[in-house]
Amino acid sequence: MPNEQALLNMVFLPSLASPHRTIPGMLVLIALAAIPCKPIHAAAFPNSAEVDVCVYGATPSGILAAIAVKREKRSVVIVEPGRWVGGMLGAGLKPLQDCPNFAATGGMTHKILPNLGASAPTLVESSLGSLNPKAIREDFLALLQEHDIKVIYDHRIASCELQRGAIKTAIFDLAPFDELGCPIARPKERSHLRVTAKVFIDASYEGDLMAPSGVPFRVGREAESEFDEALAGVREPMEIASLDPFVEPGNPDSGLLNWVENDHGKRIGSADEYTQAYNYRYYTTSDPEHRVPLTPAQDYDPAEFELVGRYVKHLAQTIDDPERLHRSLVAIFPGWKNDGEWNYQRSSLFSMSPLGISHLYAGGDYAAKARVWKQHQDYLRGIHHFMSTDRRVPESYRQEVAKLGLDRRAHPDTGGWPAQLYIRVSRRLNGQYTITSHDVYNRRQVDDPIGLAQYGIDTYPARRIWGRGAEGRTWVGIEGKMFVGGDKGPTNVPYPISYRAITPRKGDCTNLLVPVCFSASHLGYASARMEPVFMICGESAGIAACRAIEEDASVQDIDAKKYQAALVAAGQKLEWDPEKDVAPTRNRDRRTYSRLLAEADRDGDKAVSKSEWDTGKPGFEWLFAKIDRNQDGNLSEEEYKLFQKYKASYSDWAKRLKQ
Repeated sequence: MPNEQALLNMVFLPSLASPHRTIPGMLVLIALAAIPCKPIHAAAFPNSAEVDVCVYGATPSGILAAIAVKREKRSVVIVEPGRWVGGMLGAGLKPLQDCPNFAATGGMTHKILPNLGASAPTLVESSLGSLNPKAIREDFLALLQEHDIKVIYDHRIASCELQRGAIKTAIFDLAPFDELGCPIARPKERSHLRVTAKVFIDASYEGDLMAPSGVPFRVGREAESEFDEALAGVREPMEIASLDPFVEPGNPDSGLLNWVENDHGKRIGSADEYTQAYNYRYYTTSDPEHRVPLTPAQDYDPAEFELVGRYVKHLAQTIDDPERLHRSLVAIFPGWKNDGEWNYQRSSLFSMSPLGISHLYAGGDYAAKARVWKQHQDYLRGIHHFMSTDRRVPESYRQEVAKLGLDRRAHPDTGGWPAQLYIRVSRRLNGQYTITSHDVYNRRQVDDPIGLAQYGIDTYPARRIWGRGAEGRTWVGIEGKMFVGGDKGPTNVPYPISYRAITPRKGDCTNLLVPVCFSASHLGYASARMEPVFMICGESAGIAACRAIEEDASVQDIDAKKYQAALVAAGQKLEWDPEKDVAPTRNRDRRTYSRLLAEADRDGDKAVSKSEWDTGKPGFEWLFAKIDRNQDGNLSEEEYKLFQKYKASYSDWAKRLKQ
């Protein structure tokens, strides 16, 4: 396989004279290893192009959309804000990580997904082989080369020119990401590129093309009442710890410490502007050969992490078991080890990413986005330094953390930093059909499916707030996390994605398709937001774009029967037939008693005691007494099965049991 640099050098920029012709020698400028990205001057390549379809974002969804267009012998160009391809699959996520039911995938996704990165050596040992993100990016580049698809890098959308309810031309600024893979606040050159197309596909994680087109969108969390969703809106605080949140302990007038905020006071189930946490999915190593030092930012101040220090002290004072204390410290930094890479640990009051700022990115301008992205980088650098230097952290763990640095092998041209922050949700189209939790529970039917989705309602915390208990003692907790149904979802049955969910209302825009930031509620998107679904929707969007051009119709008015036939011909899986299709079993599910024994039965007596439960299930110590029906101090298989049956019956099981 050619390496990433060689493949990047094969991707030419389109000519002004013809969207199908390339100009020899006109190559994308790529940053190597520690060399900062150099801006591309206006004279270096043509500043306009005219194509049938313009795709914004070289995400997996955008790449499959472009391939679908090219397969129909239509001209297409991808405009990518960064200088990398593959989105989150090229930045730490594994192709099959969020695909609990491979049988529910179809089209190119079904063919491509298992093979991405699979031919390259793994980065570290893990259950999914810890595929190297660099190898996945190379595979996506090879696909682009195979289909002769042109990518224009380093350009972000600035504005749209509209004509009779359609986007005529998209105008892009030249704004290369910095040397560590972060977007910049101000572009190098404004209005540097113009692309005119018949159909536009916004495959970005932010909906940044959708926004300047004038299409309405959502940001934040809807109220329970808007779509009759029981778990929507503001939720109860969780992972509560008895901590003082004030700069001067006991003195509210001294102000709050960093990374905690006042509760906005909205009732449970109310709408608000907050959205779930973002984070890097990053690799670390202690091997000097591959380690890139994690150094704090120049303006690092340990006071920023004072509340983390108080939490560490709280953990040390309340946890007697050394192994459990160690796991609790790992949860703070580096986080939760998913499949070789680190992720946010939502069972901890603190983890490796900041809370309470993702909503500023979701609806913010480019300056806000650059600031929030860099805050995530600086927070990770800062908490690493804090956990390796603050004396409240046990010395042995300080030494352990100090040895860790970023693993340069995954991201050699950005100093080990992933070039894509995990934007779990941003803007969401307010379109013709809104995916909600009722879709996830298979309570709705659609007559225009473009693919299937299956995953639990999966949200990470949105806020960290403080309050006072009945006795006036202060506490700090997080709010907004849930994982309803686990990875296979609450019914273990896939649900269809409606074509109307990726199309605006006809009165809003007639030639835009949105296969990533599609129309969904906060809860609906929390399930459907997985990369395999984005890929399926991307291919279906590319097919729809070609149908609209062929029929000289708006994307809303394409012939439904011909479109469905084209999807079937492409191999898309549009229905789940319980009589023929077989969902994966839950034999690997954490809900089985054998899995519980593997996690917690330390003395091998085939039962789980209170101390074993507390060690194996940190954060759920309160739950033991609820499951132990006969109060003998041990959990039997029958007791655990009864609990799981109760849990499956009530999505708000934790709230009910705590009452």
